[in-house]
Amino acid sequence: MKKAALHNLGCKVNAYETEAMQQLLEDAGYEIVPFKEGADVYIINTCSVTNVADKKSRQMLHRAKKMNPESVVVAVGCYVQAAKDDLEKDSAVDLIIGNNKKKDLVELLERYFGDREEREEVIDIAASHEYEELHVKKIAGHTRAFIKVQDGCNQFCSYCIIPYTRGRVRSRAVEDVVREVEGLAAAGYKEIVLTGIHLSSYGVDFAGEKKENLLGLIQKLDKIEGIERIRLGSLEPRIITEEFTSALASLRTICPHFHLSLQSGCNATLARMNRHYTAEDYLERCGILRKHFDNPAVTTDVIVGFPGETEEEFAATKEFLETVRFYEMHIFKYSKREGTKAAVMENQVPEPVKSVRSEILLTLERQMSGAYRESFLGKETEVLLEEPVIIEGDTYMMGHTRQYVKAAVPFREGLKNATVKGILKGKLTDEILLLEELR
Repeated sequence: MKKAALHNLGCKVNAYETEAMQQLLEDAGYEIVPFKEGADVYIINTCSVTNVADKKSRQMLHRAKKMNPESVVVAVGCYVQAAKDDLEKDSAVDLIIGNNKKKDLVELLERYFGDREEREEVIDIAASHEYEELHVKKIAGHTRAFIKVQDGCNQFCSYCIIPYTRGRVRSRAVEDVVREVEGLAAAGYKEIVLTGIHLSSYGVDFAGEKKENLLGLIQKLDKIEGIERIRLGSLEPRIITEEFTSALASLRTICPHFHLSLQSGCNATLARMNRHYTAEDYLERCGILRKHFDNPAVTTDVIVGFPGETEEEFAATKEFLETVRFYEMHIFKYSKREGTKAAVMENQVPEPVKSVRSEILLTLERQMSGAYRESFLGKETEVLLEEPVIIEGDTYMMGHTRQYVKAAVPFREGLKNATVKGILKGKLTDEILLLEELR
């Protein structure tokens, strides 16, 4: 029996695909082992979102070969699409598999073991209209299951390489998603998270007779017995309309937790980024969410130090973030990505300036996040419990509310994957609230 080790880099979509590849290997008789010395096959699901991600992908490939020079090292995914020619020359890499070919992993490995010839399986991803069918039956060690329903992106933001490494929008068949979620519900999963490279575009590529959209998919999943919660991955702000939001608010399973990608609160910066909305549009969409949901969690991504960002533009972004009042913000310092328009723009912002701006927004994020959590103190809520944690010597079982706020109850056996109701009484840590159960 051959031993295989997998390592994932990058986004939630990559994580889903890594789980699916692991299950393909298990079904084929491979023994899955930790990513350390002793494996016969090392599979690295790479990322190429920034130059730093490229570097990390190369480092992991070389580390794998050092751990066992006789092993087969397999590079998979986005970095393969971006750097196929470089990888073909890299002696640490034996097999390269691009996007839309991960489903063929076992077959490609067996072919490689058959003749030991270096092979590559990389398609012109931009020309592909096929959604790659990968499936999961379980998610190792978790109570929530991430479900990939869409791949590719048609947006072409000026800083982003993803449309070139993932190709155009391709959506997964509704019946295939429903089947997978039904299987996960039968396996005991109560919460699912819908993910995709550009989730809001789900269904735009379907032919007329098969026309579906994200709302229709969610409505079908909402009816599956055993599923208590549906959480949505990152959304484009423009999908938040009165019609879409009121329909979501009528569903029993939908979590009032919305990650709306922002990137900047300054219209001039948004225009250079080739984002297709203004700060005013974005604020209006947040208002729609707050009209239909009671105190929803609104989270976002922000890039600081984008080329040309002046002090005035940064100040406009900071003021806008304070106006919106986010629960959580992921703050990224702009990182050049070769092959994108932004990489060759004038007025690149110096690294020390990016670092100062990043720290200012991280401080703001901590303040807003703390205020949002505290807004739930004294209120009744439900928590889906996930894992034990030790806080100041005492053991608790921790989980998340529907708004994705962490809360915990005193530990007792049998609580994992249980849904409990109670009153949020106080803070155990800066990030975890104490739930007093209702008996």
